[in-house]
Amino acid sequence: MLNKFIKRGHRKVPKSDANEAAYAGHRNSGSNVTVNHASRTTVASSVANAQQQGGGVGAGAGGGAPTPATIAAAIPGSSGVVEFLPYFKDVPSADRQTLFIRKLNICCLQFDFSDTLKMIREKETKRQTLIELVEFIQSGSGKINEACQEELVKMVSVNIFRCLPPASHENTGSENIDPEEEEPYLEPSWTHLQLVYELLLRYIVSSDTDTKIAKRYIDHSFVLKILDLFESEDPREREYLKTILHRIYGKFMVHRPFIRKAINNIFYRFIFETERHSGISELLEILGSIINGFALPMKEEHKLFLVRALIPLHKPKSISMYHQQLTYCITQFVEKDYKLADTVIRGLLKYWPLTNCQKEVLFLGELEEVLEATQSSEFQRCTGPLFRQIGRCLNSSHFQVAERALFLWNNDHIVGLIAQNRRAVLPIIFEALERNIQGHWNQAVHGLSGNVRKMFLEMDSELFEECQRQYQEKEDQAEGLEEQRELTWKRLEEMAGIEVEEVEDDDEIDDIVNDDESDGDVDVDMVN
Repeated sequence: MLNKFIKRGHRKVPKSDANEAAYAGHRNSGSNVTVNHASRTTVASSVANAQQQGGGVGAGAGGGAPTPATIAAAIPGSSGVVEFLPYFKDVPSADRQTLFIRKLNICCLQFDFSDTLKMIREKETKRQTLIELVEFIQSGSGKINEACQEELVKMVSVNIFRCLPPASHENTGSENIDPEEEEPYLEPSWTHLQLVYELLLRYIVSSDTDTKIAKRYIDHSFVLKILDLFESEDPREREYLKTILHRIYGKFMVHRPFIRKAINNIFYRFIFETERHSGISELLEILGSIINGFALPMKEEHKLFLVRALIPLHKPKSISMYHQQLTYCITQFVEKDYKLADTVIRGLLKYWPLTNCQKEVLFLGELEEVLEATQSSEFQRCTGPLFRQIGRCLNSSHFQVAERALFLWNNDHIVGLIAQNRRAVLPIIFEALERNIQGHWNQAVHGLSGNVRKMFLEMDSELFEECQRQYQEKEDQAEGLEEQRELTWKRLEEMAGIEVEEVEDDDEIDDIVNDDESDGDVDVDMVN
């Protein structure tokens, strides 16, 4: 019986237990290397393979520094052994796929970058390994098989899909900070992240990447997580994400409707809930390229996207952060289908700012670009509401708003549209021009208003004189009303003065009565 117990005590440990023990040993070894839970088995098996092949490729005696012909691939295992993997060029072609996977397993290790002095050698090791992987994919020296593609996407996921740090306004607790004034957050681990993004990009654009196989791993879930990362405050990361998502959209046709819908949902959440998102400008850049490729006639789905998502993007206060990209998308729609000009212009007027002068200047600039792509038939449909708003801008006390509105007459195409519809336009803005000439405080606005006025005079002198006559009649009528109002107020003041005197007389009578009552002798006749 005792022998049976001894034999059981020396029973062989199952592989899964050994792997878990190896991971636990690594976790408790005092190092700061963090391993993603999804990659525990992979990393542990990598360590086991390294130990089995031990010393095959390696460091010098005593575990010294690697030779120049090798990359130091640090794999801290349960026994503390460090293995050095060779360059791809130093192994036979048949072994490169296996070496590729082993290098990917090394790159699954993650490090704490809050302390730059910790594990410097290991961090540099991972960086060098990533560089070699990028060069291997870029060189096209060998088409990687499906197993390698799966491991590649897993390694990329382990590194880039992470919890983003709180936004700067969340850290300070202040919601009133202008996003333009916030200091951009820079990811401390960017030395590694950049190479991971570069590797993913090279994999996607590679001519050796078969989309039928790759779409099994670059799936909807992967795309959604990529879109979530656009919340990153690091502009370098968002730039890579923009390029990668654009390439995915171009290469994986099956994902195109899904990507458009997902971006749509991000815009909805931004417009109607948070009004805070770091990547709106980058997403709009992608959409600008997508819209440019829309086939004609345009689908109803795309027109709804314009009305429900793009035009409402004029509502948030932080529009200055992405206005240039938004303007490009809007004008692309008008250039694709000129009939959308009226929809776009009325949408702009709907969200026109009331008290934000900087935003008004942006809207006027966008309006000029839209009008430049507008045809006369669509211009006629929105002339009334459009020039009533332009007239209000002409009389703005903020000189930049008034000046920007007057600059519309420097555009030959817009002047041509106005000339064709002058009988509708001039009566609306004539009063605004006259008011500027008579009393605007800014000399530049005063001069530009005179130039526009002269332009209309030369364009149609009879119409100009008619508008001038109507304006004069209106002014005379306004003066008459003002005089009548003043006379009414004077009569009211006189009547009020009489009533005040009567009230004062009544007060005197009451005083006399009170005095006599206090003496006990009241003269009734006097009171009556």
